Amino acid sequence: AWVKCTKSAACESCKAKDFCDTVGGSDDDVEVEAINAAQAKVDDKVAISFKTSSLLKVSFLVYMIPVLFLILGVVIGDKIALIFNYDQSIFSMLVGFLFLFAAFFFVKAKGNKMSKKDEYKPKIIKILK
Repeated sequence: AWVKCTKSAACESCKAKDFCDTVGGSDDDVEVEAINAAQAKVDDKVAISFKTSSLLKVSFLVYMIPVLFLILGVVIGDKIALIFNYDQSIFSMLVGFLFLFAAFFFVKAKGNKMSKKDEYKPKIIKILK
């Protein structure tokens, strides 16, 4: 089901508010696809829930994996530069950016796989009205 969420004052204290901004823009309404576990109908007001563990996994994937790949690439590039007698700073930078570029493909592929699982989708938990 597609749920239209209206941002309220409670959104200001939410730890996931930045996620909503990236998904739906910075205006007052955000549309999200949710699992209709409560069998809600059109125009029902509903409460939705999203697992915190899933949000943390997605956040780690999006924010930390590219940084870790970049650091790994710089370290590997530095070691390879010593072996082949290349300029360490330039070669480690090039390999670091190569790993960062590879991380974006990894994140995209893993994200597509995760988006098909119900665990990573919000769920309608009850009908309010």
